Amino acid sequence: MASSQDVHVRICGQEIIKYDLEIKALIQNMEQMAKEQDRETDKQAILSETESHRRQNLSNQTAWRKANLACKLSIDNLEKDQLLNGGDSTVRQRKATKESLVQTSSDITESLMSISRMMAQSVSQSEETIGTLATSSRTVLETDEEFKSMTGTIHLGRKLISKYNRRELTDKLLIFLAVALFLATVLYILKKRLFPFI
Repeated sequence: MASSQDVHVRICGQEIIKYDLEIKALIQNMEQMAKEQDRETDKQAILSETESHRRQNLSNQTAWRKANLACKLSIDNLEKDQLLNGGDSTVRQRKATKESLVQTSSDITESLMSISRMMAQSVSQSEETIGTLATSSRTVLETDEEFKSMTGTIHLGRKLISKYNRRELTDKLLIFLAVALFLATVLYILKKRLFPFI
């Protein structure tokens, strides 16, 4: 039973190390995404989220180290008790010692599993945050492209409006000249018909 407990403890330890590495990689990815942001508010929000995950990771590491230290101290104390009481110990004391070892081992295993679950949750939160940031970044880029497109359209519209304003002024001037020529022609014809001798 003790060997299966050892195996379980080692597996939990390996999972904790794996999650720790994943969390560190995700934190680095988040820091990189923060550096790539154009707006300072987005950058600060991502850095704040990154710092929160970093603090949670440090808290998990501290808890893991404390559980590991408590396990080692408990084992050391049990070994000391066995060495000191080794010659005159009875079957009942051995049974109690074995039960306390099993209990301690299961407590430590449960503590390690709890830390492993917390780290897995932290990894999951980091992955969700990175996904959200990637989506947000894509949205910002798409909005920027739309803004550039609209700016081009507005600029083209402004050129067309100024061109039509110039053309309107030209058309008014031509109409005025055409009316003046028409009136001059009418006056000339009237003058020739009414006053042929002038």
